[in-house]
Amino acid sequence: AGSAQLNYLVFTKEVNQTLLHESVVAYMDPQRQGTRGTKTRAEVSGGGKKPWKQKHTGRARQGSIRATQWKGGGTVFGPKPRDFSQSLNKKVRQGALRSALSLKTGEGSVTVLDGFSLAAPKTKDVSAFLKSFKAEDAKVVLVSDKLDVNTKLSARNLPNLLTTNANSLHPYHLLWADKVFITKGAVAKLEEVLG
Repeated sequence: AGSAQLNYLVFTKEVNQTLLHESVVAYMDPQRQGTRGTKTRAEVSGGGKKPWKQKHTGRARQGSIRATQWKGGGTVFGPKPRDFSQSLNKKVRQGALRSALSLKTGEGSVTVLDGFSLAAPKTKDVSAFLKSFKAEDAKVVLVSDKLDVNTKLSARNLPNLLTTNANSLHPYHLLWADKVFITKGAVAKLEEVLG
């Protein structure tokens, strides 16, 4: 319908690739299960008795048949169950979001909407909206200042559409998307936090 004035501190900053990389890694790492594990020599069963006496056999000295050099023995420095999640500083998170917004704005992928709401939960309406912007086959992120139930229900059946509010927007979402739709209310919120 027209044009929108965007804060240059948020939407046209220099893109910092390092911050973007750190934020994507921090987003994806906690999604790893981290359930793989191996047993050390203390955890495998058996091996309580010394296999043969220490001296005068002509063989190498051994203390347990479950030592790491034996078949069926423990594993040295094997993987253990762990939590891969990591935290980011507030300034790093905000800097990464600025960089992602600036990157998408520079590509011309950002469209500002006056607002977005649906009278009833209908996926057909959302599909028609995407088709009107020739984005039915593109990966799309719709950022709203507050998501209503109808929008959530209508969009959840479309695999190429992600709906989120301004508070939950992550740089990974923006990097994943081909097109980004942001409502004016969401722009104001982002500018308030990041500006």
